[in-house]
Amino acid sequence: MDINSNKYTYIFAVVMVVLVAALLSIAATSLKPFQDKNVELEKKSDILRSVGIEGENVEELFTQYIEEQLVIQNGAAVESEVSAFDIDMASAVALSAAERQVPLYKADVEGNTYYVLPLRGKGLWGPIWGYVALEGDGNTILGATFGHKTETPGLGAEIATAIFQDQFPGKKLFTATYEGIEVRKGDASGDQQVDGISGGTITSVGVQDMIADCLKPYKSYLMSIAAAAAAPAVELAPVVDSTLITAAL
Repeated sequence: MDINSNKYTYIFAVVMVVLVAALLSIAATSLKPFQDKNVELEKKSDILRSVGIEGENVEELFTQYIEEQLVIQNGAAVESEVSAFDIDMASAVALSAAERQVPLYKADVEGNTYYVLPLRGKGLWGPIWGYVALEGDGNTILGATFGHKTETPGLGAEIATAIFQDQFPGKKLFTATYEGIEVRKGDASGDQQVDGISGGTITSVGVQDMIADCLKPYKSYLMSIAAAAAAPAVELAPVVDSTLITAAL
């Protein structure tokens, strides 16, 4: 065949396209288990970081500190065909609050119980996400981590930095007047406000809306925890040995 002919050029191009496509397909298929494992480890690492746990052996630490994984719907733990860890939050938040099945992670760290809630929302240019860890009262924030896909570096992307995230510990999710965390323009105060990112207003508001929306399925469950934590302990009367009473008489 004449290598200078158009026919040869077309055949060569078709063969190369098919060959490259086949190689890419094989590479993608063979690498997918490794990619899925990396995603799993990153997810576990984010959950652990929200309760202040960091380390190299993520699998071991996750097993050590996350004692229970629940599926929550309409404020109650339910049975589900999908495990809590495998729930896709992007798909979950597309449903109404009443229809959503969402995960809740219960952690035990040095005898203290914490609850970790995953978050998913919209920033300026794409999805944003995060985890909020609550103290044993189901209301006070212990820690928070946030991530993004395409937010602007130096602006909206700052939600993933300690400067923004370190404002959340100690804040309250529920009060008599507000549910969630309000992101303010530099004048945050009180138990339910944090300062937004300068120049990243839309992403900051996205975090506020994300928290408010993602709290809805958990509200009744968390309120029951808060109510139990606030209830005064019942003191039992001491048991008196009846034989001692008889002896005294």
